[in-house]
Amino acid sequence: MSYTSVLDYLESESIFIFREAVAQTKKPVLLFSGGKDSAVLLHIALKAFYPSRISFPILHIDTGHNFPEVLTFRDNLEKDINAKLIIRNIEDLIQSGRIVQDDAYQSRNGLQSICLLDAIAEFKFDACFGGARRDEEKSRAKERIFSYRDKFGRWDPKSQRPEVWNLYNGFVKEKEHLRIFPLSNWTELDIWQYIEKENITLPSLYFSHLRSVIKRKEFYVPVSEIIIPEAGEIVETLPVRFRTVGDMSCTCPILSQAKNVSDIIREMNLEKF
Repeated sequence: MSYTSVLDYLESESIFIFREAVAQTKKPVLLFSGGKDSAVLLHIALKAFYPSRISFPILHIDTGHNFPEVLTFRDNLEKDINAKLIIRNIEDLIQSGRIVQDDAYQSRNGLQSICLLDAIAEFKFDACFGGARRDEEKSRAKERIFSYRDKFGRWDPKSQRPEVWNLYNGFVKEKEHLRIFPLSNWTELDIWQYIEKENITLPSLYFSHLRSVIKRKEFYVPVSEIIIPEAGEIVETLPVRFRTVGDMSCTCPILSQAKNVSDIIREMNLEKF
């Protein structure tokens, strides 16, 4: 089977999941980080309901530690699609005292769930489309495609519903919600091959560029207002790219000469050997 036919199958499955979810839920929302997976997720959502506009909004949780390139990409994207973009900021919760930080420079990745749950309660969303894939980590492998969350936003693997024959149960009670993962069965390589096939635009961070970095332990760390070189650390300007575009305080680039999607796919295939 060619990779094109595999991608066609995965796309068809994801479109089916989107349509099933919209048919069964009252107020869904698409979670958008600005990364490659959420870009693919949004692209497929637009396809699933074309020529109509998508009936649900897009939600971005701004950590305050986002890369500027990602925020520029997000703002430009809003102009290109006919959909409502909701932005909620972790910084607002810190200023209000709802979130207390021990260190202003610590990672805010773990704080996103508080901001997300507040947004779910504010808008009464009963389903959140996310771009998580089962191949990302062991805990993801246990997730259902329609992943049930209780009224406290908690995920319990024992409370998940069976999904035999691709039958999905979208029922939730008041204050409960679902996290729905249309890309569950995709791999990272599938994502990149689909991006190439569909010519999906991504933030420039994903491609090789010169950036000031420092070496900490075994990793290159990008220099920014969040990451400041310590005594004895040497700042280098190297060709790097990012595999993900999360919090600046904990997202590390890799050395790479890959300037386009084809180059990235070639690099990934070489890593297998």
